[in-house]
Amino acid sequence: MEVYTLLKIISDKKLFAGDSNLNKIETLIFPIIRVLRDESNGTFEFGYENDLVVIKNNIEEFRIPIIKFKENANLLLNKLKEKTKAAFSIPEIETFLNSYNSHSLKAKSSIKSDIRIVIHDHRTGITPELGFSIKSKLGGASTLLNAGKTTNFVYEIDNSILDNQQIEFINNLETKSKIRDRIKEIKHFYGNLKFIKNESSVFGNNLILIDTALPYILSEILLKYFESGNSLISSLVSEISSKNPLNFDLENGHQFYSYKIKRLLTDIALGMMPSKVWSGLLDATGGYLIVKEDGDILCYHIYNRNEFEDYLFKNTKLETASSTRHDFGRIYLENNKMFINLNLQIRFI
Repeated sequence: MEVYTLLKIISDKKLFAGDSNLNKIETLIFPIIRVLRDESNGTFEFGYENDLVVIKNNIEEFRIPIIKFKENANLLLNKLKEKTKAAFSIPEIETFLNSYNSHSLKAKSSIKSDIRIVIHDHRTGITPELGFSIKSKLGGASTLLNAGKTTNFVYEIDNSILDNQQIEFINNLETKSKIRDRIKEIKHFYGNLKFIKNESSVFGNNLILIDTALPYILSEILLKYFESGNSLISSLVSEISSKNPLNFDLENGHQFYSYKIKRLLTDIALGMMPSKVWSGLLDATGGYLIVKEDGDILCYHIYNRNEFEDYLFKNTKLETASSTRHDFGRIYLENNKMFINLNLQIRFI
């Protein structure tokens, strides 16, 4: 997908900004001045000279007609539509890449951005270099936040005293919706799940850094997801907003819950990871390039932050990861108290 995106945006010579519904914003187009891609054998810079693409890679310089990039982008798109579920090679594309001494199909692993682009911003007159991560609607949906033990939320089970036999019965439920069914059984025995903390103090403090209310808001959203099966972020936030578990003053219509979740999603997209201390400083990835099903590419960046936030909010959902691998969904005892962990994973729709 990275190679298709490279060929496509070079042949387009411009980036199209997108709205929250994956439509082009016709009034927001960024002409491309240069494209930079870090590969294992160095950095490739793609510029323009009339109808030619000028390619520099520290030592050599190549001039290739822009039509060649368009032809190869179309060829690759057709192949991707045919084979979206497995890795495969296309000799014609590899030959084209080799023609300017590119021998790597993936960007350098140590680089956060998949691609960097120098644009011309008509509104400010400046030419910033922007980093992008590439996400595709072709094939399987990408994750925004990967699951791990670091993304577990710890809940105490109070108002109920379960004996060992009852705990064993609940933990051994292995239905298709086993986590939901286990929570249902806990409630059947008058148990109430009360959020205590994030299992990872690093992730918990990252959330607090973004907004002190986030751990509690997310714990409510997560519990509602596992109880109901409703997975859409926007829908879950709407439900929690109506419930208003943090007792915010909603008299004047402030969108507390959606605003805070949008901030979270944006910070995750721009570099926050559960296992690393988040400083709030954006890494090289300043936005996303979304490859649509028809091959068009839309740009979401801090330069059109409102659209970026709305896109993330409307196009993400919660997902249940492996409970065995990430150690959640089972009742356990500590200091004569009962607990259960629930896990957070966020995926694009």
